[in-house]
Amino acid sequence: MAHNKELLQKLAECAAACEMCADACLDEQDIKMMVQCIRLDRDCAKICYTAASFVASHSQHAEHLVRECEEICRACAEECAKHDADHCQQCAQACRECAEACGSFSGVQG
Repeated sequence: MAHNKELLQKLAECAAACEMCADACLDEQDIKMMVQCIRLDRDCAKICYTAASFVASHSQHAEHLVRECEEICRACAEECAKHDADHCQQCAQACRECAEACGSFSGVQG
């Protein structure tokens, strides 16, 4: 259960970082350059919220969603890391940490 608590915290932190990053990207000077970042931020936040819901309810489908979440978090971290803005760098870090937590979830639930 403690492991799930840590994962749930990382999922929430990542979702919040992605939401803040997407919002901040909308204020960037060259918004066209930020389109892929915004899209991945949105996808990542959504999968983090969904995965957290499945983990919290001990769903039999949680492991599958957490694996997908790990993949999207890694993609979002990679995209955000390309941009110099602080919000992108902070989001990239939150996504990397969440991906790591998701990666260690497999087989631990129960």
